[in-house]
Amino acid sequence: TKTVPSNILLSRPLDLGPYSPGLSETDALEELRRLVEPNKVMRSMLGMGYHDCKTPAVILRNVLENPGWYTQYTPYQPEVSQGRLESLMNFQTMVSDLTAMEMCNSSLLDEATAAAEAMAMIYGAASGKGIFFVDQRVHPQTKAVVRTRAEGHGITVVEGDYATYTPQEGLCGALVQYPATDGAVLSYGDFADKMHAAGAKLAVAADLLSLTKLTPPGEWGADITVGSAQRFGVPLGYGGPHAGFLATSQSFARKMPGRIIGLSIDANGKPAYRMAMQTREQHIRRDKATSNICTAQALLANIAALYGMYHGPQGLAAIAQHCHTSATLLRAGLLELGCSSDDTPYFDTICVSPPPGKSVDEVLAAGAQQGLNFRKLDERHLTLATDETTSLADVEAAWRAFNGGAAPAFSADELLASASAPPLGPLGRSSEYMSHPIFNSHQSEHQLLRYIFKLMSRDLSMVHCMIPLGSCTMKLNATSEMMPITWPKINGIHPFAPAEQVTGYKAMIDSLEQMLCEITGFPGMSLQPNSGASGEYAGLRAIRAYQAAQGQAERNVCLIPVSAHGTNPASAAMCGMRIVPVTCDAEGNVDMADLSAKAEKHKETLSALMITYPSTHGVFESTIVEICDLVHDHGGQVYMDGANMNAQVGLCGPGYFGADVCHLNLHKTFCIPHGGGGPGIGPIGVAEHLKPFLPDHPVVPMGGESSFGAVAAAPWGSASILPISWMYCAMMGSAGLKKATQVAILNANYMAARLGGHYKVLFTGTSGMCAHEFILDLREFKSSAGITEADVAKRLADYNFHAPTMSWPVAGTIMVEPTESEDKAELDRFVDALISIRAEIAEVEQGLQPREGNVLKMAPHTVSVCMGEKWDRPYSRSKAAYPMAGLRQEKFWPTTSRVNDTYGDRNLVCSCPPMEIFVEAEDSLEATA
Repeated sequence: TKTVPSNILLSRPLDLGPYSPGLSETDALEELRRLVEPNKVMRSMLGMGYHDCKTPAVILRNVLENPGWYTQYTPYQPEVSQGRLESLMNFQTMVSDLTAMEMCNSSLLDEATAAAEAMAMIYGAASGKGIFFVDQRVHPQTKAVVRTRAEGHGITVVEGDYATYTPQEGLCGALVQYPATDGAVLSYGDFADKMHAAGAKLAVAADLLSLTKLTPPGEWGADITVGSAQRFGVPLGYGGPHAGFLATSQSFARKMPGRIIGLSIDANGKPAYRMAMQTREQHIRRDKATSNICTAQALLANIAALYGMYHGPQGLAAIAQHCHTSATLLRAGLLELGCSSDDTPYFDTICVSPPPGKSVDEVLAAGAQQGLNFRKLDERHLTLATDETTSLADVEAAWRAFNGGAAPAFSADELLASASAPPLGPLGRSSEYMSHPIFNSHQSEHQLLRYIFKLMSRDLSMVHCMIPLGSCTMKLNATSEMMPITWPKINGIHPFAPAEQVTGYKAMIDSLEQMLCEITGFPGMSLQPNSGASGEYAGLRAIRAYQAAQGQAERNVCLIPVSAHGTNPASAAMCGMRIVPVTCDAEGNVDMADLSAKAEKHKETLSALMITYPSTHGVFESTIVEICDLVHDHGGQVYMDGANMNAQVGLCGPGYFGADVCHLNLHKTFCIPHGGGGPGIGPIGVAEHLKPFLPDHPVVPMGGESSFGAVAAAPWGSASILPISWMYCAMMGSAGLKKATQVAILNANYMAARLGGHYKVLFTGTSGMCAHEFILDLREFKSSAGITEADVAKRLADYNFHAPTMSWPVAGTIMVEPTESEDKAELDRFVDALISIRAEIAEVEQGLQPREGNVLKMAPHTVSVCMGEKWDRPYSRSKAAYPMAGLRQEKFWPTTSRVNDTYGDRNLVCSCPPMEIFVEAEDSLEATA
């Protein structure tokens, strides 16, 4: 009651139905098993960018199921993140090699959104050209997401046949699928030349595994290559999460969306990885943005990279050959059974017409009886896709489905000798790939196991300490919550499996949606957005679609407080909205006079207000109901950013006090782990009038009847990690969820109270209390001691801590969020560390330590630095390494000294460097030690 305004406090407990009392871990797991039991795990031959695969056990157990990997945060602090940075660099190198492009980012959300990002890149560089061509053989889910994104940018999408298309005036670029959605391997080289002659760029959505056999897009003229690394060891998962990718040339480097891992040097000249251009990543270009990407699929990219390393180039080629041979054998048998198929080359997917007298639907039904799912391409054609897991038994079952359930008169052995595929000819790959030693040194399980743990040991994660990042909610990812993600009935299902096979998923999704609706106070919920920023975009598009349906399409002004996260204005810009900033007062609250004046000024065109609650300053603004009423009175809608929902659950809710839409971060409030930079899920809750405009899907019927379109490749986004949030809600129950929120607020205020005598706490509410996070103002130390927030952040690594959020929402500050998951001992340990650091700053202020070369400026301190023979610093080795009691018994050592960000951006290296430079750097360091 001291922190949350009384007029928004809920007057009743949450009603979570049968889960209101809360379940034990054992009971919750049993209940979830009961819900998903009806799911049928069929052998999928649906393809369409999703293929079953084998996750090597060494990767499954030691990465996917290992909290040392999945509880890491995005590597903004490279000195304590060298392990996953190296792994993501491996991912970039692998994708660059396979696609023959110069550089790649460190993952995107999925293939469809990667294609949309490619279109936006091309459009952003095209100087007013607003037409984008999409070939008719692109996967339908990709076409849908591209069209949705195009509408927001005002791009006109033209669909047709690449072979007959003539570039038109205003064309900025084109998208083709390789291999095509029907499996055909087509020659696009002439089309690429035609695009370039017209001043347009070509984007290619490519199957990564196929590029071990097919000429890569970079060798025949592609400007951008996108795709998914799902089949590199990542389970189907009913659609996700999977690592998308975008690869391009160096000329596009500073226009690439998402994160790029680069090579720099540390303070001693030693090579060190970092996120290249990470200031651009943290503070997105706001209203000038063409992308709002703020998360990625780091955990899945790491799995894909390790899969590539484990198999190596020869192993990947063998898997690709297995897929191709399986498709060839399957096709040969179907031809014997009377099917027809043209002689277009293919990789792993064949397109056939049923035998005379059989319809496509009859064959689909017969396939289901054999435990197989085929794809209906149209009324006359089916496609059948093979993959790493396809067995001879699967091929024979498919033959039976086409043969009335009976075994054919021929055997596989008889066909193998004579079966042949249409030749690839010049489309066959001749160039080498993945020749770097990193991909050719880990083909034994022992070597890969040691490599996995070597990388993990370099990274600070929640297995070591609290990660007190403000606005990031790094809370416990309970083991019981994580267990279901590897159940076959959760992760073994294709996202386009027939509805009758996924009734268990429907039951679980319906249950989770109902709980989230009750928590937020909204009657409608969409789980499709697979990141928080994607949720922002979906929510704003729903608002704009609603207003257009009301005859108010001219409403395009979006009011956004200046303290907002950069994704807010970026998302608004992607929706074609005009951003109007709203100032904040001296207490960090929305300036009501400014908001009122701007709402009145733009009342004829006001579309929405985007607001975070509690505010990004960590305060419950007492005027939130007044704010919502004001916007509604001027014809607008209220979009609430749910980044700080961890301070609301059970106490209040956006739908209860006046918001129209809110995105949630299930990877924050609802316990999905951050995975070192993804995955995430950003569902949106909406008021009744917005329900008809929720996202839909072109393959699986869902969403609102007046939907604005699709925002993700899969209908329910990253569906296989939804059980994590379901488990959290079901185990906590209504009282537990409320208690968690209360403890999160209590912990933050306890820490702020202890630190208030040493640092200035920047903002508090009217009662002098903060919400679930608080800001410490460090700006005075720059003048008094030459110490910056970066110095404090780096020094915290010496104390076994990850830094809080730096310089946001106020430059020169740090924002601390402890969450409810930490006990008092851990809170005190962090507070004691900051108090000790304040004493170190005082030594500089008092002249006891120099302004340069002091223990903060030289932080963090590595083993090699502290153990070197030479030591000429004005403080002891012990002070450098063990500034607090207890660190001698349990010490996490940063593996690199402070990384030089400027050097890394000026010397952009985004693929694995030669191993020699690391050896040379180590030799040089030892020589000068």
